[in-house]
Amino acid sequence: MEDVVTSAGRVEVFPDAGALADAAATLVADEAARSITARGRFLLALSGGSTPSATYQRLAAGADVDWTRVHVVWSDERCVPPDDGASNYRLAHEALLAHVPIPGEHVHRLRGEAPPDAEAARYDAALRGLVGDGALDLVLLGLGTDGHTASLFPDDAPHVDAGAWVRSVAFGDGRGARLTMTDAPLTRARRVVFLVAGADKATALAAALGPTGGATPLPAQRIARAAADVRWLVDAAAARGLTTSTR
Repeated sequence: MEDVVTSAGRVEVFPDAGALADAAATLVADEAARSITARGRFLLALSGGSTPSATYQRLAAGADVDWTRVHVVWSDERCVPPDDGASNYRLAHEALLAHVPIPGEHVHRLRGEAPPDAEAARYDAALRGLVGDGALDLVLLGLGTDGHTASLFPDDAPHVDAGAWVRSVAFGDGRGARLTMTDAPLTRARRVVFLVAGADKATALAAALGPTGGATPLPAQRIARAAADVRWLVDAAAARGLTTSTR
């Protein structure tokens, strides 16, 4: 494993996606133990995608986590029912939540089947109530090939509302409506971890870790530079586009 510190956070490069998922599961378990010892609970924000799914499977396979003290929320969700194949909730439920003893009331689902604006307002209030004066303990995020993270996309950046914690996003290009956390709770989190695997992410990863050059930062780059504690767990295929300036 290669470990490099950049201006956008610490980057750990693993030989393949399997090793990345193993490390990510260990990190989640360690963060859970630390948070539970310090504050009596662990507030974990989940994301969708194949790389987080592999991490969830590792956690379900027997990670040493006191699930009775864990609360899970979602950084974003597609506006679909919870049994839809595109649902981030469904992915997490099938890979992890159905296999661990987490109390049902600790699973705080973004209701993709509800009217988007109303659900954004409801989840915003619920998230603020859950976090209180504190912060999310760990946020797991992915990286899109266009540099998006959660459902914060480059072409939507002008509409970021710093006052809202959750908002709905409507697209007319096939991406459909989505619900997403905004920069506010993501950058406030105690730790943010990006999980990035695959050669198709190499260009986006290099851009997210590199300088802005005066351009509008990519959403992932914006989050990484504003959050207090950021780590990037990436596989060698995704890291192949990194140069000495970003490494």
